[in-house]
Amino acid sequence: MTLSTKNGKDPIQVTRTVVSRHGATRDELIPILTDLNSELGYLSPEVMVEVGRLIGAPRSQLFGVASFYQMLSTKPHGRHVVQFCESAPCHVVGGRQVWQALQDGLKLKSGETSADGKWTLITTSCIGVCAVGPVIVIDEDVHGNVEPGQVADILARYE
Repeated sequence: MTLSTKNGKDPIQVTRTVVSRHGATRDELIPILTDLNSELGYLSPEVMVEVGRLIGAPRSQLFGVASFYQMLSTKPHGRHVVQFCESAPCHVVGGRQVWQALQDGLKLKSGETSADGKWTLITTSCIGVCAVGPVIVIDEDVHGNVEPGQVADILARYE
């Protein structure tokens, strides 16, 4: 059975193209996985097997890397990925209340994807913009100095 991506591309062919672009070496593993995650939305088991075959790496190494880095996912994400910074600087300026507002607004817990495939909610460690905490990142958009009352309006921008 051939899987397809959201845009209808064959993930195995996308994998071969990405590996060819970077070079079929273990040194390029993280850039390969990052590009595949971006292009396909996540790293399916079939894609991981193909990467391993092409670069000569064991599946255990691939899955170890994919599970270590928060930016990579081995399960499908929603169309919009909401990341919440749970580091201490965000926490001390009201992060707990913003986190609760996110969970209530999306009706999700950390690591969950909505049934309609629209949202994925995840926590992450420091995003690197501590001066504007609490911070939410939706897709590539950084929202800083977020207050609980702003969460619904921020989410509505992605409707």
